[in-house]
Amino acid sequence: MGICSGSDAVTKSVADIEEKKPRFLYLFLDEAGNFDFSPTGTRFFLLTCTAKERPFNACHDLTELRYDLVEQGATIEYFHAAEDLQAVRNSVFALIAKHLDGMRIDSLIVEKRKTAPALTVPEKFYPKMLGYLLGYVLNGYDLSHYAEVIVFTDRIPVTRKREAVMKAIKVTLAEMLPKRARYRILHHDSKSNFDLQIADYCNWAIYRKWDRGDLRSYALIQNAVQSELDIFRSGTKNYY
Repeated sequence: MGICSGSDAVTKSVADIEEKKPRFLYLFLDEAGNFDFSPTGTRFFLLTCTAKERPFNACHDLTELRYDLVEQGATIEYFHAAEDLQAVRNSVFALIAKHLDGMRIDSLIVEKRKTAPALTVPEKFYPKMLGYLLGYVLNGYDLSHYAEVIVFTDRIPVTRKREAVMKAIKVTLAEMLPKRARYRILHHDSKSNFDLQIADYCNWAIYRKWDRGDLRSYALIQNAVQSELDIFRSGTKNYY
């Protein structure tokens, strides 16, 4: 019979605890583009999901970066790719690139002019597209391993869009998760959540790739990009 040293026993005990610790899957959602389905609107509408488990090590580095910027005279409250200066974006993307391990990034891309008019109403369009994206993401995981799936979105005013988002997430999770599996949907201000800010940056990089052919930022996150679902890729009819 083998004899375990004290340190070996402690190591084994810690490993056993970690093994039994419940696992949680986190999904962070962001969008880009507008709901103007006309020549004056954006060409694309994107929905992006970043999926990960703890620990969220990038948050510590982003905190340090924000205080570094404050000490350099900036008044930055939170990170937002479309509004941040290029120098700030460079620093944030560099940090995200260091923490891609364990992160999965998926985007659904809608070329809006190919969207049938009957589908352009936000209450129809949003649930359908979000359902496609979440279904694809969740299909990539063995959900029986998780105690709960926790979905974060930026805070949405109490409107028909919010109701549509809630419905799309609930329907998809109910279909995809094992019976009796738990899930929650949390609408938090992105200012309060570094991982929503990371999702915003990833979404911005993918949007720039599709809208402008700009690959500079996309190249930094590309290793974690699992899919870019061009939902109307095979469509041949343009409605405007």
